[in-house]
Amino acid sequence: MTSPKTIAVVGCGTVGASWAALFLAHGLDVRATDPKPEAEAYLRSFAQKAMAQLRDLGCAGEGQLHFTTDLAEVLQGADFVQENAPENEDLKRRLLAEIDGRLPPEVIVAGSTSSLLRSRLVQDCRHKGRHITAHPFNPPHLIPLVEIVGEDTAVVERAVAFYRSIGRRPVVLNREMPGHIANRLSSALWREAVYLVEQGVASVADIDAAITHGPGLRWAAVGPHMAYHLGGGEGGIRHYLEHLGPSQVRRWASLGSPSFDDATRAALIEGVLEEAGGRSIAELEAERDALLQAIVRIRREPG
Repeated sequence: MTSPKTIAVVGCGTVGASWAALFLAHGLDVRATDPKPEAEAYLRSFAQKAMAQLRDLGCAGEGQLHFTTDLAEVLQGADFVQENAPENEDLKRRLLAEIDGRLPPEVIVAGSTSSLLRSRLVQDCRHKGRHITAHPFNPPHLIPLVEIVGEDTAVVERAVAFYRSIGRRPVVLNREMPGHIANRLSSALWREAVYLVEQGVASVADIDAAITHGPGLRWAAVGPHMAYHLGGGEGGIRHYLEHLGPSQVRRWASLGSPSFDDATRAALIEGVLEEAGGRSIAELEAERDALLQAIVRIRREPG
């Protein structure tokens, strides 16, 4: 089947607007919808800023953007659907069933959910096989990762090819799991970061710096398994597991399980605000995005 040319973006919050900008910057037409009164203004403002970032990364496309609050109008003529409704299972289940009933069965419907299970979301859909979870990492117009879960191999392969065509790096889960891959790993790291704050081991700023100036740099080049393979020297992962595996087990045993009690919440809020140093969310986002753009430029694989 031909690659999608017209994308329906359903839900235009931070994630939906970021997806829309990415599609537009790759020359795809976007038909977007969101029931919130302020949604169109937010979408157009966000897309303008994000497309400037993408042009800096070499994406010179100029797709057409059409916005309406009418879901049926948005779906008419869509080749691909990117759904980004709030993380509410009942809401998404009803929405996906309505979308499913309005589209030809060959159109892929890609849902964005950080922790809900695809199998539960599509229970009321007639054409379940064409529904996939396609979970991005925020902001999706800059971070290439897309985690894909589906039951129809051909549909998954088509989705993988599409996301690759717009510069994404899809990964396919063999079975569904709450939080997929990246959010589970992120949650595991943050749990220990919160524990270190709770135990008074270090400040919020120093814990963040320990990641961004240490393993975070390495993780932008290699993943956790490959990092330990290289950590084993000439013997690689086999040598590491034989000689240093027991030290990992001891560290695992010492990891904590913090709680969000009043004292911990207060320490986190105070520490994060101190680290922010009076900078607004918009200023912090701009700094983050500038660094992400630089990393993406360096990280891009040849071709």
